[in-house]
Amino acid sequence: MGADFLKRMDWLGAARVTGYLRLFAVLAAVMLAWLVGTSHGGVDANGYLLGSDFISFWTTGHMLFAHGDPYDGAAHIAAQRTYFSAEGAYTAFYYPPSFLPFCWPLGGLPYFPALGAWLLMTGALYLGAVRCWWERAASGVPLWLLFAAFPAVPIVVTHGQTAFLVCGLLGLGAWLVPTRPWIAGALFGLATIKPQFGLLLPLVLVATGQWRVIASACITAAALALLSAWAFGAQAWIGWLGASERAQAAMAHGQIGYGKMMSPFAGMRLIGASMGLSYAVQGLVTLAVAGLVLWACLRKGRAGAWTPGLAALMLAGAPLATPYVLDYDMVLLAFPMLWLVGEGLRSGFAPYEKLALVLAFAAPALARPLALGFDIPVMPLVLVLFFGVVWRRATSEASGHSRAIP
Repeated sequence: MGADFLKRMDWLGAARVTGYLRLFAVLAAVMLAWLVGTSHGGVDANGYLLGSDFISFWTTGHMLFAHGDPYDGAAHIAAQRTYFSAEGAYTAFYYPPSFLPFCWPLGGLPYFPALGAWLLMTGALYLGAVRCWWERAASGVPLWLLFAAFPAVPIVVTHGQTAFLVCGLLGLGAWLVPTRPWIAGALFGLATIKPQFGLLLPLVLVATGQWRVIASACITAAALALLSAWAFGAQAWIGWLGASERAQAAMAHGQIGYGKMMSPFAGMRLIGASMGLSYAVQGLVTLAVAGLVLWACLRKGRAGAWTPGLAALMLAGAPLATPYVLDYDMVLLAFPMLWLVGEGLRSGFAPYEKLALVLAFAAPALARPLALGFDIPVMPLVLVLFFGVVWRRATSEASGHSRAIP
């Protein structure tokens, strides 16, 4: 029994899963209620503005309304601090100009109405994308409960981040590739506002011959870039290049905080590895993930075919393939998790699949505290395990052997 306790986890049945999900949902609701209830004037008990990171996007919107340059670091700091100023509370703006059209409407609203509208609209997109994968999984668990219980969700909410938007675009796009290739490509093109999560996407699209998707993605990305240049000036792209250099330096030298980042690079830095070794490990992980995904694409019987398993594998590998990924970005894992659950319910769970699912689901709640408090980078290890079981299941699917693996 001891060996199977974690290997197969037969003790984790539907009733226990539902009970644990309810517990997670209650804890999330209590945490959010406490955060808001103990705040004063929109500032929480720790001195942070509610929706902490969102002020960067909101400030950018206000600067665009005033024809300012959000890539002027000093100007962005000054504009942000006219609304909220606290020691160490500045949130920089490193997004490409293609994101500016998304920020511009925020400048017409006060901060908290803008934050509420942002979370409602991006959250609705994300929930709609999750619903597609949830319906196929047929897990029997209500969608609202999964959404409310997933620990990565309140992290996005409390930060006011872009993760709902970007992950929703990627998840919905990946789902629509076989049936609505032009729409899927448009969604992928819009997701270029956060390009580091699309590193595997061109590889998979080319390997499976999704030329209409590729054409649509390129057209949409180009149109978004031209729109931003027309609306806010071509110099915005020049300014972004300078901001990108600052972003790279901030990431490499830990100004963002290695404990907040979930990548192999950050994990190596957190345990004291040199910069060179950390980048080398990240490079090896990225190449290994890309190689395994490509191998899955080109396996006999898979060439030219886009399957839910391949889409899930690509999304499971995305957080491992980039050095810059944070805990709120883990909402992306909902899509491959739902696919893996559905496959397991249909044909039986393979060894360690339930363990990987539990860890991928719960780890976002613990990853940052463990990293910041104890220098323990757990999330990269969880991501590796999760990617491994998704890859095993996806390649088994390609061979027509989706039964449980002994």
